Amino acid sequence: MKSAPQRPIFVSVNIKQKYMKLILRLGLILFTGFISISTASAQLYGTADTNAPELRVPTSVKPAFDYWMRDTWATLGPDGYYYITGTTSTPDRYFPGQRHCWDWNDGLYLWRSKDMKSWEARGQIWSMEKDGTWQKKPKVYKAGEKYQKKSINGDPMDNRFHAVWAPEMHYIKSVKNWFIVACMNESAGGRGSFILRSKTGKPEGPYENIEGNKDKAIFPNIDGSLFEDTDGTVYFVGHNHYIARMKPDMSGFAEELKTLKEKKYNPEPYIEGAFIFKYDNKYHLVQAIWSHRTSEGDTYIEKKGVTSPKTRYSYDCIISTADNVYGPYSERYNAITGGGHNNLFQDKDGNWWATMFFNPRGAQAAEYKVTCRPGLIPMIYENGKFKPNFNYNTNENFFIDSRQPGSGSDDVCAGQTEYYYHTGRRFGLLRSRLFRW
Repeated sequence: MKSAPQRPIFVSVNIKQKYMKLILRLGLILFTGFISISTASAQLYGTADTNAPELRVPTSVKPAFDYWMRDTWATLGPDGYYYITGTTSTPDRYFPGQRHCWDWNDGLYLWRSKDMKSWEARGQIWSMEKDGTWQKKPKVYKAGEKYQKKSINGDPMDNRFHAVWAPEMHYIKSVKNWFIVACMNESAGGRGSFILRSKTGKPEGPYENIEGNKDKAIFPNIDGSLFEDTDGTVYFVGHNHYIARMKPDMSGFAEELKTLKEKKYNPEPYIEGAFIFKYDNKYHLVQAIWSHRTSEGDTYIEKKGVTSPKTRYSYDCIISTADNVYGPYSERYNAITGGGHNNLFQDKDGNWWATMFFNPRGAQAAEYKVTCRPGLIPMIYENGKFKPNFNYNTNENFFIDSRQPGSGSDDVCAGQTEYYYHTGRRFGLLRSRLFRW
C-alpha cells in the first residue's frame, strides 16, 4: 500500500521566510519610528508657543504707575512695604527721539506701597556722581573716536556713556540689611556688576560699595543678582550662567565663580536677567530669552538665515528647576510670554506675583498701549510650574493729575514737581506720588 505523497519541504520554508521578512520589516518600522520620535522630541526642546493663551499676560494687567522703567524689580520688605525699582532714565533730560537709558542716566530710584495699588515715590537713592567710587565718572568719547551712535532701538546716543542698569533690591535676613545689585554699561572706571550696602539699614539708603567692588566691578558683565538660601547662605548670580557663594558678612565672594549646570538649548541663544529663588523645596532659575516667529515655527533657538532681530516676537520669562543651587537644572519652560527680565515674589498673603516692563522691542510691543512701565502679574504655581493667574481680580481704574508736592521734612520729593497717581476703587481713592518726566 502506497503512502500519501508529502508536500515539498520548500513550501514550508518559503512561508517561514515570508514571516521572517514581515517581522523584520515591522521591527525596522518600529525602530525607525522610535528614532523619529526621539529626534522629534530632541527638536521640541527649544521650540516656543507664542500663542499659548495660558502663558499670555492677562489683559487686566496695567502699569502699576506711570513712570518710564525697564527691568522692573519688586519685593516685600520686613517693614510691610512693597518696593519697586528698575532701570530708569534721567527725569529732566531732553531726548530728540523717544526716552531711553542706553547711553547715560543719573542713578537709582525707589517706590514703595503698602498694598501694591498706591505707590509712593521715594526719590533717588543712589547716584554715580555722589555715591559711586569707580562708577563716579562717565566714559566720554572724544572727537574722532569711534563709539555706538545709535542704540539697539535706533535711538540717537550721546558721546557720554554712564548708565546704571537692572537694579535689584534684596533684604538679606542673615545680616539684617538691604543690598542693591546693579551694573554699569560703561564708565571711566569700567563696566560690570556691583553690590551696594545700605549704610542705615533702610531701603532708601544711603548706599555704599561693598569691599569686593570698592575699586572695580565684582563681576565683569551685566545683570548681577543675589539669592539667600533658607540656611542664610547668600549667592551671587551673574549673566551667562555664573554663580558664586558670598562671604557671610557680604563683603565679597567666598569662592571662585562657577558655571551653573543647565540643560541648554542647542545652540544656546543669548540669555540675560538671571535670578534664583527657592520654593517647594526646589531652586527656580529665572532667565530672559527672546522668542522668534519664523517660517519654521516659534522658537528660542537662533538659527542663521531663519532668525534675526526682525523675527523677535516676545521677551519671555523662562524657568528651570533643580534640587541643588548649582544644578543640574531641568528643562526650561516658558512661564510668561513677554515677561522677560523680571522677578517673582510673594505678597503678604502668600500669593505669587511677577514683574514685567512692557518691552518696547519685538513684534509683541505693538500689542501694548504703552511700553517701558512697571507691571505686576498675578501668578499661580501648579504641577511644579509657574504661570499667570487669570482668576485673580486686578481690575482697577487709573487716572493721573498733576499736583504740587508736600514740603514736610520726611518728604524726599519736597520742592520737586511731581504727579499724583490715583487708583479708582469702590471705597475711595488711594494716592501715590511720582516724579515728573
